[in-house]
Amino acid sequence: MEVPEPRAATPPPPAQGKGALLETPYGTVTVSTWGTPRPGRPALLTFPDVGHTHSSCFSPLFEHPEMLEISRTFLVVHLDPPGMEEGAPPYPSGYQYPSLEQLAETVPCVLQQLHIPSIVGIGVGAGAFVLAKFGLLHPEAVEGLVLLNIDPSAKGWMDWAASKEELSAAPPPIREARERIRGTANVGLYWSMYCSRGDLGLERSGGGLKCPVLLVVGDGSPHEDAVVECNAKLDPTSTSFLKVLPHRSCPIDPAP
Repeated sequence: MEVPEPRAATPPPPAQGKGALLETPYGTVTVSTWGTPRPGRPALLTFPDVGHTHSSCFSPLFEHPEMLEISRTFLVVHLDPPGMEEGAPPYPSGYQYPSLEQLAETVPCVLQQLHIPSIVGIGVGAGAFVLAKFGLLHPEAVEGLVLLNIDPSAKGWMDWAASKEELSAAPPPIREARERIRGTANVGLYWSMYCSRGDLGLERSGGGLKCPVLLVVGDGSPHEDAVVECNAKLDPTSTSFLKVLPHRSCPIDPAP
């Protein structure tokens, strides 16, 4: 009588709606899931902007009735980068936070541990840059991207000066958010990596994203020019461009 060989234990998925810590070569990320995997369908994976957790960044979107209906048919995976989850302890002085490219490489680690073959990614700001980089590095794992407020270019001195001027003229809520970024140790590390990012390397003539892309920006927002630039660098046959309500800096604001 043959005795079947024991199978390697499959790690359980994170508890529904609760964060599970997953190890990657570039730090421990927090993963929260909703729903169950559907055969033949990608998972929806989110990556937040600087100064946000997945909850503060994406709850307004996923609580919208139409999005609730869509998300019921997918496994939803919310990924918080290292040290960005609520209640995270501060990193020690001198800690080298991962670059945006290294953060992009945390995504395949998560997909492998959760046995997810492919995703549709939804990212905002720095998170949009990270997911776009992941799409460039691992095109076989990306079936689509929704990129909000993406800036595909390297940060330069002129950009830094413009952001200082923009901050001085910004409404109080935006100034308060920026000050919160500066005042929180771990968030400041993520912000520093975003501000020192390299160029994403998009070219319409080749070497660009291979999946369908939806670019989203608020009409008249400070991110508009950067998103327009990104649109010009992508394949027009597989890229859609959406502007939402005027002067809305974040298109997933809870207001309708």
